[in-house]
Amino acid sequence: MSSSVRREVLKTFLAGVQPEGDGARVRRSIGTPKLRNFTPFLMLDHLVSTGNGFPDHPHRGQETITYVLKGNVDHEDFTGSKGTIGPGDLQFMTAGRGIAHAEMPRKGDDGSDPEIMQLWVDLPKDLKECEPRYRDLAAKEIPVANPSDKVEVKVISGESNGVKSVQDLAYTPVVFYDYRVQPGGKVSQEVPDDFNVFLYILNGSLQVNETFVPEHHNVVFEPRGTTVEAHVPEDATEECRFILVGGKRLDQSIVQHGPFVETSEDRIMKAFMDYQSGSNGFERIRGWSSEIGKR
Repeated sequence: MSSSVRREVLKTFLAGVQPEGDGARVRRSIGTPKLRNFTPFLMLDHLVSTGNGFPDHPHRGQETITYVLKGNVDHEDFTGSKGTIGPGDLQFMTAGRGIAHAEMPRKGDDGSDPEIMQLWVDLPKDLKECEPRYRDLAAKEIPVANPSDKVEVKVISGESNGVKSVQDLAYTPVVFYDYRVQPGGKVSQEVPDDFNVFLYILNGSLQVNETFVPEHHNVVFEPRGTTVEAHVPEDATEECRFILVGGKRLDQSIVQHGPFVETSEDRIMKAFMDYQSGSNGFERIRGWSSEIGKR
């Protein structure tokens, strides 16, 4: 049995607010000059103001993980798939060789404004041409671990304190945990040594090793180590909620132009041509427009 090695903090930084989509505002941490192409992660957005949402747009060569914290998100794509995910639900979308869709956040049934996390994950180069697919994970399906009376973990993907997730939901191996830690609570989460790992603080503040980390900051860990350790000081005035995410490092080039992610400039040019001509995965774009994108 190998001994546990603590992951050290590489850096921390505030996720600043920026405009996105049709009037939306997001706190973006991955996919900015502060942290770009943290393989396999391409972008992390914390949606704080929805505007008019995200009307019809394409993707290729990546997966997206959408986690609804509050409100609802309606989605519709050119394969005919459509539906709604609500508070605590997740959707894993594999774009593969091409998809076009609309994502339209709206208020929750209780009147709450939408609050959403969205993570973009690179696809291994041998899966870039796969058929698009969706996999939903309802809030009620997510198992919960309680390593102490001060720590709760929603095990979205992976394993925590002996509790395993329902299934692997992404092609690229990813672990994903939603932690709530009360004052005095301590965290010790095992992570694979060959994964890149980060955590993002939704509410409150956290002590990660020797580093104090405030709300809306991203913590990026060094590449090596098998355990993430953190705690909320006894004298803290509120709980800390954060997501802890890891993904298997991919040994491949990343060439990204907006929602197209490939391994070379030539493949990116081909993605644009395929999209414009409605071919090689984008055939169903011809004459298609979503109903929800019109509202």
